[in-house]
Amino acid sequence: MTQRLNVPAVAPEGYRAVAGLAEYIKANVDRTLMHLIELRASIINGCSFCVDMHSRDALAAGEDARRLFAVGAWEDAPFFDERERAALALTDAATRLAPGGVPDDVWDLAAKHFTEKELADLLLTIGTINVWNRITVPTKTEPPATV
Repeated sequence: MTQRLNVPAVAPEGYRAVAGLAEYIKANVDRTLMHLIELRASIINGCSFCVDMHSRDALAAGEDARRLFAVGAWEDAPFFDERERAALALTDAATRLAPGGVPDDVWDLAAKHFTEKELADLLLTIGTINVWNRITVPTKTEPPATV
């Protein structure tokens, strides 16, 4: 597969703007939740570059490999607490926006576990990883051969 376009090279200001959102998220979102959200959305979107990067980042941060493997089937996996499940459900619903948007039951569950500020930060996390996925998938950006 050949990369179609090097977005940072041809649109550096736009790329830096998205990177700025990522920096905000790193400073404001619980790292465990951030890693789970980034990995889950990237799996849904079929972004091999981001699945590779975020799984490696999560492992380096001390996340359990078994939990990471289970993110693809989180609803049936016993490894996630209620707060993580609420974040993953919100990630699924906001990544796969259906007609009518995020269902009330998904939103209400998230609102039960997170403050308004935390919800806003979760939505920024979900939105930002979806932007990254929508840059890397169409451009066919591959994960590095070695790390």
